[in-house]
Amino acid sequence: MAISPPSGQDSYSKLRQLKWSSIERAIARRCFERALRQELDAAIRSTKEIAAKIRQPSELWELEHHLTQIRKDIDRKYEYKYSKLVFVFADLVREGKLNIEDLHGLSEEKLRYIRERAEESAA
Repeated sequence: MAISPPSGQDSYSKLRQLKWSSIERAIARRCFERALRQELDAAIRSTKEIAAKIRQPSELWELEHHLTQIRKDIDRKYEYKYSKLVFVFADLVREGKLNIEDLHGLSEEKLRYIRERAEESAA
């Protein structure tokens, strides 16, 4: 008797095998780049605020720590691989960095996965 994989694992396999049309790729790239740009702009603002307050040489290392943390967060969050974009977009929707409407033009299947994943992550 064959054992079927857990539904989560099966769902993950399906997500990794989704096909992206050229129109969907353009929409995905635009949304991805816009969210990344907003995050980088926020990083620049916060870094300038910290840098403006530096008075002691030791405070330089706080700035370095801040930048390192931002870089790690961005590198972890923003990975433009089609096999992972549904997860990336779901996280961005959950965080309020994208709206589901921004992704209009993606297939209903992809949008459904993004909505479900965003709701799961929020719980």
